[in-house]
Amino acid sequence: MLERVGRAAARWRFAILAVWAALALVGGVIGAGVYDRTETVDDARGESARAAERLDELDPEGELVVAIIAGKDFFARDLIDRATAVMYELRETPGVVDVRDAYTAGGLQGDDGKSSLAVVELDPALEGDAALEAADRVAEKLRTIPAPEVLIGGKLLAERTFAEQATDDAVRGETIALVVLTIVLIIFLGGFVAGVLPLGAALATIAGSLLALNALAGVVAVSEFAVNVVTLLGLGLAVDYSLLVIARFREQRTADPDAPVEELLGRTVGAAGRAVLVSGLAVGIALIALYVFSDPVLSAMALGGVLAVATATLVGLTLVPALVAVAHTRIPARGRMPSVGLLARLAAFALRRPAAVAVVVAAGLIALSVPAFGLEAANADATSLPESAQERRVQEKLERDFSKGAVEPITVLSDRPPSDELPQRLVRLSNVEEVLPLDELPPEVSGYTVDPLGSDDGERAQQLVRDIRALDDSLLVGGPAAELLDAKDATRQRLPLALAVVFLPTALLLFALTRSVLVPLKAIVMNVLTLLATLGALVLLFPGPLDLTTPLLLFMFIFGLSMDYEVFLLARIKEEWDRSGDNEEAVLHGITASGPVVTLAALSIGIVFAGFALGELSEVREIGVGMALAVLLDVTLVRGLLLPAAMALLGRHNWWPGAVKRETRQMV
Repeated sequence: MLERVGRAAARWRFAILAVWAALALVGGVIGAGVYDRTETVDDARGESARAAERLDELDPEGELVVAIIAGKDFFARDLIDRATAVMYELRETPGVVDVRDAYTAGGLQGDDGKSSLAVVELDPALEGDAALEAADRVAEKLRTIPAPEVLIGGKLLAERTFAEQATDDAVRGETIALVVLTIVLIIFLGGFVAGVLPLGAALATIAGSLLALNALAGVVAVSEFAVNVVTLLGLGLAVDYSLLVIARFREQRTADPDAPVEELLGRTVGAAGRAVLVSGLAVGIALIALYVFSDPVLSAMALGGVLAVATATLVGLTLVPALVAVAHTRIPARGRMPSVGLLARLAAFALRRPAAVAVVVAAGLIALSVPAFGLEAANADATSLPESAQERRVQEKLERDFSKGAVEPITVLSDRPPSDELPQRLVRLSNVEEVLPLDELPPEVSGYTVDPLGSDDGERAQQLVRDIRALDDSLLVGGPAAELLDAKDATRQRLPLALAVVFLPTALLLFALTRSVLVPLKAIVMNVLTLLATLGALVLLFPGPLDLTTPLLLFMFIFGLSMDYEVFLLARIKEEWDRSGDNEEAVLHGITASGPVVTLAALSIGIVFAGFALGELSEVREIGVGMALAVLLDVTLVRGLLLPAAMALLGRHNWWPGAVKRETRQMV
């Protein structure tokens, strides 16, 4: 069937190019509109989500604008006079329902005696652009206070800055990657036409994916990260699949130079298309597993990723063969890849000393994995923003200079009328700074805010949430610390199911490709080693907690892309095994034949991730660095050394039960 697809792509090449060109044009014009339709997705789950919903029913709270006034003696007369006037002006500003500050309400003074905090609550009825416009009006008034430093922040403004920065990072990363990739591919593929062909496929993939994402944005919430995922995967996978098809076409043309291009592309897609299809399915399965966590942010990223993978796979099977059919006379027989023998040399070394290589490499990866078991996770907040962002500076000064007065404290709701018993029990708990009653609740319900010691969602605040919940099962506990705790618990509970969703279908796909039981199991183990080693390296490179979604995203991305290279190599090794029946010869010849394309593919996708590693958002930077590290570890240590060493040690057992059937046929 795939051979027919290749022949059809060559025969109808101009029609296919016209269709993809139209899709790319529409995607570039209309699909780019998804950048304006993204939104910050609320990822609260569990009891904290129920607490937020219940509190919103009983006493809705609007968005908060947080200001830190610093750099001048708090008791300076001109500062007191102007700050007091501004606070009263804010109370009369349309869209403002409450103001808490150190000048007119008492408290909220910094530990250094030279800073104070103002928290302005907006009307709960204001949403979206209306809330942002009101927040900007509030910020404009606050900046008239005569202090050397007036920093404005809060969740609402931080989310806007986050969305803008995510878009900027995507554009910057994509631009850098395209420029560097263009140069690298032209040099390594041996010509301008051959070099830009994969980039054309990548641009079509990105545009087509954005078009689909923009259409879905009208139905479901799409986060800013979904756009980044589309760009990352679309660019990387499209280049990978293009290189695989081009490499196979060169081989077919060298073996039969007089064959018509339709026949050559039929054979090319028949051989390479299977690897493209299996790889796309494997990467897609890894991303689909993100839905298991029932997290809106992860689901939006999975949605973008699946769209990108599906589009890249379709591009690899249709557009790339059509491009090759049009430009085949301009594709040189050989490129100038300096690393053409890298994997072959590594494999030859591993096959000579399989036991020693397997032990040393596995031990090294395990040692690098150790820090991953101490990984700390946190919810994304303003500290993810660039250091220059005011919202981040507000968050950092809050945690550093204000030991009292949490901006977003722990909330506790009880279905019993107010009494002295519950607040007294709350005050006696460890890590409690202050307990205050919630006003304007119905008389049959009671509620309290509990200010934790330290940050709003730090470890002490999380322990306090556990202690409060242990007091009474009927209490609803919310707030940032409760949300983080619930997210961690939900992730821990759903992780086994997510692993099953990834591992089982992937094992079946590899079994269908290789007719082996051991090869899929070995591939899964090696992919897990790559993941753990990458996470361990990230813990060392990025001190402090990682965003909770980062390890999960990296797991799915790394597993999917590692399987991408595994499929490229195994497909060729299986071909050699079927031809020769010699395990070590099949491993060496298969890696030698597919090594150049895997090396160049890894270099290309490494460039893509390196471009995103320069992002300003810490989450984007962590994912970019993590993926670049994963590609480096996977292609050198894992695929270059551990894979051939393990296959040499297992010998003919690699191909059980297929080897038994082969021997039976030979005997007959």
